[in-house]
Amino acid sequence: MMLEFTVPDSLRNLASPVPSAADYPGLDDWRELPADQQPTWRDHPEFATAIGELNAVPPLVFAGEVDQLRERLAEVAHGRAFFLQGGDCAETFEGATADRISARVKTLLQMAVVLTYGASMPVVKMGRMAGQFSKPRSSNDETRDGVTLPTFRGEMVNGFDFTEESRVHDPRRMVRGYHTSASTLNLIRAFTTGGFADLRLVHAWNMGFTTNPAHARYESLAREIDRAVKFMDACGADFDALRTTEFYAGHEALLLDYERALSRIDSRTHLPYGTSGHFLWIGERTRELDGAHVDLLSKLRNPIGVKLGPKTTGDDALALIDKLDPQREPGRLTFITRMGAKNIREKLPPLVEAVERSGAKVVWVTDPMHGNTVSLPSGYKTRNFDDVVDEVRGFFEVHEAIGSFPGGIHVEMTGDDVAECLGGADPVDESSFEDRYESLCDPRLNHMQSLEIAFLVAGYLSRR
Repeated sequence: MMLEFTVPDSLRNLASPVPSAADYPGLDDWRELPADQQPTWRDHPEFATAIGELNAVPPLVFAGEVDQLRERLAEVAHGRAFFLQGGDCAETFEGATADRISARVKTLLQMAVVLTYGASMPVVKMGRMAGQFSKPRSSNDETRDGVTLPTFRGEMVNGFDFTEESRVHDPRRMVRGYHTSASTLNLIRAFTTGGFADLRLVHAWNMGFTTNPAHARYESLAREIDRAVKFMDACGADFDALRTTEFYAGHEALLLDYERALSRIDSRTHLPYGTSGHFLWIGERTRELDGAHVDLLSKLRNPIGVKLGPKTTGDDALALIDKLDPQREPGRLTFITRMGAKNIREKLPPLVEAVERSGAKVVWVTDPMHGNTVSLPSGYKTRNFDDVVDEVRGFFEVHEAIGSFPGGIHVEMTGDDVAECLGGADPVDESSFEDRYESLCDPRLNHMQSLEIAFLVAGYLSRR
């Protein structure tokens, strides 16, 4: 007797061959479009080898994780959660040490605790990490003492040292960037699932930092959490949810050769995902509607962010929605506004109003860093902490007036005790820059300033 059975669709899909990214329709259309801010390495003798290796390596993140993040961001779009993203302006290979990664993660966890407890709202946590190795630049060249060389574009492209050899656009750096990102993500996963993120360790996260007003407030909050945890323990509560936390990684998808080489077709859905990070964003300089960056990312299933500066119009925002989120899927598209403190209250309302009228459910995030950068006579780039705070304040004021949800904050920060942004409760002044200015590109908030921002945002959210 012959047994007959029907193969479920889900198993049939698993059994069918998965197409390669190279065969996916339209995934390479970007190659025929204008692509700004790209390295000049196509003629490098190692270019094909580097791309071939990246085509073959395992993904850095997995499609299921990406889908989960999209679901979490949908909660933000509906006003039921808050999105926190922070990390280096531009990561460095040498900076990917256990101590520095743990300090960054620890600071983000502390900020998330402040936000969660102060606002009684889940927080989607994301590091600007494990891929933020490249930066757009305003000029292709840099001149010093009559010598002109290519500008530094981040360690995935070239070196910081002002020498001809260092400044060559070297595609082998993409491979090193991949492996550095892999080790960073491995450490982050260990931290966030292996007990480091246990909510009962909120006091330990604060050890090793100098006492200041921000830390005093944090310690007070930590004591409140301790009392709540002890009460739950006495009631027999299950602490599994307190031992681990979800933590995602995102970066600017600037280097199209790298992003395309790490695009993979998911075996479950047969759809393309960018596996270099959970969340990819398009910068203010590369968000042209008919440009290569928008085209490539429109084909990927990742949650996508777009930076919007003060020149963005409501029509620009709506056109980006049509291109990147045609199905109007909550959690798919995040608008990261970088207006500057002096522009936020004037330039943001028309964008928010236009999008709200359209019915699209985007996540609104403020980047209070990039619009407030100034250069000092000494040559240092910095940001005034008061300007950063004012842009955050303006962001919340605008959304409160319109009735939309201020969904998140995106900051350049570090867990280290650097001196790069002026001001704060424990004031940083320019005299500290000589010894404690470490960024290779833009200035970052230090650990203390990051906590101050978290308390400010928690206060606004708690009043909603």
